[in-house]
Amino acid sequence: MAAQIRLPGRAEPLVIPEPGWAASYPPPRSRRVYAAAHVAAAPFPARRAAASASTVRSGRGSSGGGGAGEGWSDAGGGDGSTSGWSDGDIEIDWEATLRFRDHLWAHGFGVAEAMDTAQRGMGLSWEQARELIAGSAGRARQRDGTIAAGVGTDQLAGGKSYPIARIIAAYEEQLDAVQSAGAGVILMASRALAASARSAQDYLDVYGELLKQAQRPVILHWLGEVFDPALHGYWGSPDFGAAAGTVLELIDRAAGQVDGIKLSVLDGGQEVALRRRLPPGVRLYTGDDFNYAELIRGDAAGHSDALLGAFAAITAPAAAALHALDRGDVAAYDAAMGPTIPLSRLIFEPPTPYYKVGVAFLAWLNGLQPHFAMLGGLHHSRPAGHLIRVFELAASARALTSPGLAVERMTEFLGTLT
Repeated sequence: MAAQIRLPGRAEPLVIPEPGWAASYPPPRSRRVYAAAHVAAAPFPARRAAASASTVRSGRGSSGGGGAGEGWSDAGGGDGSTSGWSDGDIEIDWEATLRFRDHLWAHGFGVAEAMDTAQRGMGLSWEQARELIAGSAGRARQRDGTIAAGVGTDQLAGGKSYPIARIIAAYEEQLDAVQSAGAGVILMASRALAASARSAQDYLDVYGELLKQAQRPVILHWLGEVFDPALHGYWGSPDFGAAAGTVLELIDRAAGQVDGIKLSVLDGGQEVALRRRLPPGVRLYTGDDFNYAELIRGDAAGHSDALLGAFAAITAPAAAALHALDRGDVAAYDAAMGPTIPLSRLIFEPPTPYYKVGVAFLAWLNGLQPHFAMLGGLHHSRPAGHLIRVFELAASARALTSPGLAVERMTEFLGTLT
C-alpha cells in the first residue's frame, strides 16, 4: 500500500509515490557537478555517542538513525524529541554530517564543503569549518570522492572595514588549511572585502595574490546579494556588466589558475551572458537554484556545470537526470529534473538565506540525520506552513526517497505544532 498522509489544508490524503531512482549513480561524464552540503545538528545529549573531534579529523564514522521531529512548541516526544532542550544546546552531529557526504558521493556528486549551505556566517564558525573541512577531506580519501572547500575571511568580525593586507592574511590562513587537508579550493566571497574595497582594483589585488598561492586551479565564488545583502557591489560595482568585466580581467590575469566560477545571482540571462564571455577551458558553475535545469541542459552555444545547494535537497532525482543527460536522453533528463524546480524555488524563496532550513528538513525526512535541528536554532526560521509545502513538493518531485519514513517523521513534526 502506498504511503500517505493527511496534511493541514488538504481535503484528501497526500499519496507519496515510490521514488523509483537507483540507490547510487556514477559521477556524470557530461557535466561537472558539486553539491553544497549542509551541517547536521543535534541537541547536546544526543551527541554523547557521536564521533569525537579526533574521529572526525580522521574521517572515520559509522551509520546511525532514529529520532523524531523538531518541536516548535518544545513539546516533542519520542526517541529524538526536542522536549527539554533549547537552541543553545544544539551542536554539530558529526556522524550524521559525514554520513550525508557519503550520500552525495554515492550519487555521483562532488562535495562543496563549508560553503554558505553549511551555515558559514550563519552559525558555523571558522574553527568549526576548519574541523569540518579536515574531517570531510579525510572521508573523501576513504570514499574516493571529489571535494572542494570554501576559503573565506569569516574569522574577521563583521560590520567593519579592514586593511586589504589583513583581508589577504585571513584568506591565506583558510587557504592553507584547505590545501593542507587535500581539498580543492573555492574562493568564497568575503563580507570583509565587500566592506573594505574602494575599487575593482582592490578585488584584483586580493584575488591575484591568492591565485599565486593556489596549488591547483580554483573555483571563484560570486555570491549575489539575494543570498547575502552584505555582498552588495561585489567585484567593485553594483552593475552586473561592470562586475563581470572585473571577473574576466582577473581570469585573464590568472594564467590558468581558475578552473571556473560559480555564479549565484538567480538570473539565468546574466549567467548565460557571462558564460559566453569566459575563455575556453574555464567553467561556469551554475549556482542558480531557480533556473538550473535549463542552464545545465544548455543549448547549441554551451551549457553550465553546477555547484548547487539545491542538489543537497534533490540528490536522487538530480543524479538520475544527470545520468540521463550522459546517455543523451534529454527527455528523461527533463522528466527527472523538471519537477524539482518548484521545490527548489520554494526552498530558496525570500528570505533566501534561510534556504538551508529546507535542506536540513528534507535530510531529516529522508533519514539522513536523526534530528531536525540546526546550529543557532536556524530551523525555526521558516514557518510550519512553508515546511508543509516543502513536503508536498518533495513528494511531487519524488525527492522523498523513503516514503514510509518520511510520512512517519512528518506526522511527528505535525504533532509538535501548537
